[in-house]
Amino acid sequence: MIIVDRALKQREADGQPIRVGFFGAGVMARGLAAQINRSVPGMMVSAICNRTLQRAADAYQFSGSSAPISVTTQNQLDDAIRQHHPAITDDPQLLAGSEELDCLVDLTGSVDYGAEVAKLSIARGKHLVLMNAEVDATIGPILHAQARQSGSILSCADGDQPGVQMNLYRYVKSLGFIPRVLGNIKGLQDESRNPTTQADFARMWNQNLTMVTSFADGSKVNFEQCIVANATGFTTAQRGMLRMHHDGHVDELTTRYDLDELRRLGGIVDCVIGARPSPGVYCLAELQDHGQARYLELFKMGCGPLYSFYQPYHLCHLETPLTIARIVLFGDSCGQPVAGPALEVVALAKRDLRAGETLDSYGQYMTYGQVERATCVREQNLIPQGLVEGCLLLTDVPQGSPLRWQNVKPASDKLSHQLYAEQNKMFRS
Repeated sequence: MIIVDRALKQREADGQPIRVGFFGAGVMARGLAAQINRSVPGMMVSAICNRTLQRAADAYQFSGSSAPISVTTQNQLDDAIRQHHPAITDDPQLLAGSEELDCLVDLTGSVDYGAEVAKLSIARGKHLVLMNAEVDATIGPILHAQARQSGSILSCADGDQPGVQMNLYRYVKSLGFIPRVLGNIKGLQDESRNPTTQADFARMWNQNLTMVTSFADGSKVNFEQCIVANATGFTTAQRGMLRMHHDGHVDELTTRYDLDELRRLGGIVDCVIGARPSPGVYCLAELQDHGQARYLELFKMGCGPLYSFYQPYHLCHLETPLTIARIVLFGDSCGQPVAGPALEVVALAKRDLRAGETLDSYGQYMTYGQVERATCVREQNLIPQGLVEGCLLLTDVPQGSPLRWQNVKPASDKLSHQLYAEQNKMFRS
């Protein structure tokens, strides 16, 4: 959105920067703080909330900011923001309750903590950017619905693959095309990967081990494509998506799909392994006005009936300030569910699971996630991958099998489970 840069420069000239608060202080938070404080005019990171205060202070230090002050009360936080002094806290209620903050960002990747901070933010009418695909895919529809009722905006983020795909989707539609496939390009998917196999990679890039494992075992891309499906009404061709391997350019995928089937389904989300350019995203679309076909051939777009559009990269936190500005300055979301869940991400056994075991989270040793149609999730009583952590197994579950609620004693006291139950009730039809 090119208009954003001028609007931000005006905020800078007026001395009214957009004031941003973070939940979380990991790798992405450090990068985003540095991007905003060093490279984005008209915006500043005013507060960071993290369970460990030192990590929040480290994020500010990485960004080149002055040393933050630790605050424990609402007045202390608000005074610091008014004085343009960076603040840190371990109390998420302070960020949600501050009238001095214009937008909040969840960078945690935790479903349980993400549910808590989203609920707090919505209750106070605060805008919230979700760089937390796990919470968005699991309970996003109910959270977005509640946010609209409170007058606030929740949004996925520019730079994350769902946000990049949603921008491409809107662009392609604006040209008069009908999107049929929204896809994610990956280099590796192996459901057997676990924190032991991914430890060296995580150390090399100073990445969170759970997150890195979720990239490799496929859970992450399924969370991402679930968000895209819920924001467009698209579905999946099968559980876990088609996930074909293609050793070639993404443009060549126009011949790999059955257009009649895509039309019947109304559009699908998918991912492809090994295609170039990686790690980009793609949209395959057909013309609405077939009178333009000859022009597209002239423009080297091919002969159709499917045409390829793609972005060869996603720049994660470098692009997220665009979402913050879109929300605060223009009331525009990067992506939100259009209604209830079209897809959900269900948990499957990564190994043979035994009765009496307590399940760990996504990106660990016991389960991985794949997208499934929400109607099937209801019919088969399947458990979302975002809710498995802490559930006690009552029965054995063979490797590769989906987990069902009758297999476990759930951790039902968690807010995330309560919100999921509300979501099912709200969107039962």
